[in-house]
Amino acid sequence: MIFVPAVQPVVPTTPSAWCFAFVEGKLLMPEVEPGDLAPAPWPVLEALADASHYLGRLDAVDCWALLLSSVPPGWRPTPLRAAMMRLPEPLMVLAGRAAQVLEWDRAHRYCGVCGTPTALHESDRARVCPACAHVAYPRLSPAMMVLVWRERELLLARSARFVPGVYSALAGFVEAGESLEDCVHREVDEEVGVRVADLRYFGSQSWPFPHSLMVAYTAQWVSGEVTPHPTEIEDARWFPLDALPAIPPRFSIAGHLIRDTVQALASKG
Repeated sequence: MIFVPAVQPVVPTTPSAWCFAFVEGKLLMPEVEPGDLAPAPWPVLEALADASHYLGRLDAVDCWALLLSSVPPGWRPTPLRAAMMRLPEPLMVLAGRAAQVLEWDRAHRYCGVCGTPTALHESDRARVCPACAHVAYPRLSPAMMVLVWRERELLLARSARFVPGVYSALAGFVEAGESLEDCVHREVDEEVGVRVADLRYFGSQSWPFPHSLMVAYTAQWVSGEVTPHPTEIEDARWFPLDALPAIPPRFSIAGHLIRDTVQALASKG
């Protein structure tokens, strides 16, 4: 499926559309099985929306982000993370995009400089202050993720907010004036007290909780004993490739990073 992003719809709009509608932060899912998902009649949901933002077209079908105040018949509110795990990848990505656009719109109704109510820009994804001309684009918070390895072991950690028993790669937000590579070295040192080298870019993923861009790396352990940060890390340890704990599912980049690295290290013999 091919997605073409846009801010303004092409006229005429398609009679049915992929509608990513949210009520109190939860995505509305039709009361059908995921395999039966199909574009919804556009006028039906649009008429109920308190706010609507055009996203673009997926295989020539319009896509919209909608904010509703109540759940209409035939739909059920679903936590976004749970919904993303069930949706096909193109719809999963668009659901995340819709959530971020609606959160940006909610958080920038007033100018952050002078407090004046803002207005939507005519052609860009932005809100503009009519008083001081300050422009607010959707916020993006870059964060790094790094999977540290040595020989046939992976360094995995967990925080108290994780699902019980689940371990993942290390991660942290990039600070002002810091490169992604600087962030990797700082976070690894702060969170587990080891030093790494040979950083290799793995991939990136938009992560709508609420507006992160996860940039993933692998890195080779150089020195240091694992010492978990007392307030950020509940547990961290080395795991053999053939004895890993529970790890994130593949819908997240962490799930891909860990599984693909295991396969790559195992293939070295």
